[in-house]
Amino acid sequence: MPSDHLVDPEILPLLDMMPPLLPTDETLAQLRATLTAPRADQPAPAFAPVAASAPGIDGAPDVPLLIFDPPGRTARAAILQIHGGGMVLGSAAASSIPNAYMAAHLGVPVIAVDYRLAPEHPFPAPQMDCLAAYDWLVEHADALNIDAARIVIFGESAGGGLAAALALMLRDLGQRSPAGQVLIFPMINHRTGTQKPGLPHTGDYIWTREANAYGWRALRGDYDPVDARAGWFSPALAQELAGLPPTYIAVGALDLFLEENLDYAKALAGAGVPIELHVYSGAFHAFHMVPSAAVSRTYHRDLYAGLGRLLGI
Repeated sequence: MPSDHLVDPEILPLLDMMPPLLPTDETLAQLRATLTAPRADQPAPAFAPVAASAPGIDGAPDVPLLIFDPPGRTARAAILQIHGGGMVLGSAAASSIPNAYMAAHLGVPVIAVDYRLAPEHPFPAPQMDCLAAYDWLVEHADALNIDAARIVIFGESAGGGLAAALALMLRDLGQRSPAGQVLIFPMINHRTGTQKPGLPHTGDYIWTREANAYGWRALRGDYDPVDARAGWFSPALAQELAGLPPTYIAVGALDLFLEENLDYAKALAGAGVPIELHVYSGAFHAFHMVPSAAVSRTYHRDLYAGLGRLLGI
């Protein structure tokens, strides 16, 4: 790869563990099965989640949730977690280990959303599932011993894009704003890898331009993003960002999403939204999955500090 010399050598083992994801109509089912199959070397989560569900919106199916509530916690803040997977892959259960760790480390419950996937369920199905989950969490805040004003929405990759969309939806619909949005290398611009050539030295690893084009095409279905919901589909299309909650963005310098994340951070700052931005040298998409690497340790230190500030803990 032309950017090999820029990669942090400590995260190179991830490329052997996880070759580039290349979803197509023909490979999607096998990719989903492979990514959800338990690995023999994978430890069990620190504690087991409790299953729940949120009523679907406008007659949609109920949305499955997994609640990671750490034993003995006293903090009344909470995180609504939205998993990644390019809009076509992933599940709430697949994030159980990091979700349990995050809940235990911060001492707050993490509620993971098992939203419907494209292409079977294109826009706005995944977005509406995330909205349903947030509405349920606010409604059940007292029963869960949570302060509804201290909920942070959190997502990685496609989940980051859905978290950004959720923040826009809540503002546009006049609903309670979250305490913050944490967007980890978020997938927020449907033009990346298609209409936009992108920065050189980005998108060579894990999640490529080809994969990104497939994910967005699957999510789009027959939707034409020219109406008032365009920002819900692709947050980079939002015409107005004022009124969004404080935002934390983290991305690797070699990630396909670097340019769109920098653009979004700049637009948020210009709209008067408090923004915290981190760019990690030598890091490609999902680099944090090598926890022993120094860059990953720095990422996690920054993330938990940022989450703590937003959660008020």
